[in-house]
Amino acid sequence: MTLTSPEKLARFYQLIDTARPPQRADRSAGGLLPTRAFRFCEAVTTASAFGWYVFPPMSFSLIWTGEQIAWTFDGTDDWITLGRAQFPGFSDLFDDAAPDSARGFAPPFLAALPEPGVVQVWSGLLARTAPDWSLLLRAPANLPRAGYDLFEGIVETDRWFGPLFTNVRLTRTDTPVTFDADYPLFQAQPLHRSHYADDRLNDFSVKCGLDELQPEDWAAYGKIAVHPGDAAARQLGHDAAEVRRRRRADSSD
Repeated sequence: MTLTSPEKLARFYQLIDTARPPQRADRSAGGLLPTRAFRFCEAVTTASAFGWYVFPPMSFSLIWTGEQIAWTFDGTDDWITLGRAQFPGFSDLFDDAAPDSARGFAPPFLAALPEPGVVQVWSGLLARTAPDWSLLLRAPANLPRAGYDLFEGIVETDRWFGPLFTNVRLTRTDTPVTFDADYPLFQAQPLHRSHYADDRLNDFSVKCGLDELQPEDWAAYGKIAVHPGDAAARQLGHDAAEVRRRRRADSSD
């Protein structure tokens, strides 16, 4: 059963008022892309801008001893052993607003998972997408991070209306890893369900050897890699300009 369609491709419900709301991902990766990549590499800037940045609802730090995980945040001087933790004050606000059937079921902000060094982090959001559209939750494209990795997941948010979270895998021990409320925690990218269906993804082939390249393949390769002249002779940013020209032409059709 599909939930009621939102008016937009995606709709985010921000349950924690003090959190930074999601925003469109940035072609410059928040200004952190090298200047040459931003100016001349359309592949990198397109990937950087694909989707929306999702931020943690507060700044906090985690530390992993190799056996236990603890956390801390502004307003406390202590490290608190992590099992499951609510966002400060949120559970009372949730229960005041929720119907009787949902009281006591506020999503935890942080939860230490059974896997070593893995923490589930809730963004403070719920999300809903248009019919047949899902959200790929992944590490922010082309943004650096230190001390942790993110698991990727595809959530069918047209059917599943629950907490929008990510799973963080800490990659170093005995050193605090800090998450900033103004730095993207993950990137949510829209995917049509048909694009990751097995019949679509199983529809591929592999051809081995140079003799598999047909004349039209060589012509296409030559247009990109040979003409006009070698790479040093080509105008810097030629490929990026060509991609942008094609997009303008497509949008005007």
